[in-house]
Amino acid sequence: MKAVILAAGYGTRLQRDIENDTTGKFKHLGGIAKPLLSVGPCALISHWLQALTKTGCVDTVYVVTNDLYHEAFQQWAQEFSNVKIINDGTRRNEDRHGAVACLQLTVKMCAVDDHLLVIGGDTLFKEDFSLRKFTERFFEVQNKDKESNLVLSYQCKDEETSKYGILELDEDLKVQCMKEKPLLSETSSRSACPCFYLFSRTSLPLLDIFLNEKKNSPIEERDAPGTFLSWLILRRPVYVHRISGRFDVGNLPSYIECDKYFKDQLQNPSVYLM
Repeated sequence: MKAVILAAGYGTRLQRDIENDTTGKFKHLGGIAKPLLSVGPCALISHWLQALTKTGCVDTVYVVTNDLYHEAFQQWAQEFSNVKIINDGTRRNEDRHGAVACLQLTVKMCAVDDHLLVIGGDTLFKEDFSLRKFTERFFEVQNKDKESNLVLSYQCKDEETSKYGILELDEDLKVQCMKEKPLLSETSSRSACPCFYLFSRTSLPLLDIFLNEKKNSPIEERDAPGTFLSWLILRRPVYVHRISGRFDVGNLPSYIECDKYFKDQLQNPSVYLM
């Protein structure tokens, strides 16, 4: 199978926090793409590449970035032989294509006809997550139906439902629907869904249909990858693999928390994510 890491965002919230930080401690992070930020011993994105390479669960990793950060990603990728950097051609947040279009760009430009692991470039997980267990679960649901897809889910707090896409599941952990940032009163589920999906090869052609339907819609309706997932759930089987939690590097406090965990709390770094 293949993997794509979505890294074409501009990290506007994080860069704003860095500029406004009066301590000056994080000034050195200015102008660095979020996936390239140092998290513990290496760049955030390197944690993924090390695990994907060691487990051998994919043969090629595509990284979609923008023209502003393209050179930095090219330099980073020199230490990995199985990485291909894709440039979406944009240089400003206002001109971004959105994550779903970046996913489609990868599929078309690289003629991807394989199961595709989609990873948010600003996301890491707690130590209970395992690529091997996740892919084993994927092939289990594939045995039920070759059109099946698999996503991650973790239990969020009551007050967090309005921040995330929330999945409603049946007893087989099959997704019935996805509610985008619902109020607490609008769902009994607390199953939050991070940007980490394994799409069956049969689902990839649906990217064209989705983007064609949304071609006149605001960028917000095709930017977050969860918009495609929510649409896909109504058309293809989607199952859940549960984990305990994640790190989402969106602003300076979340970056500090993530970096501290990897410096002080990570128990087995040599097998992390594997």
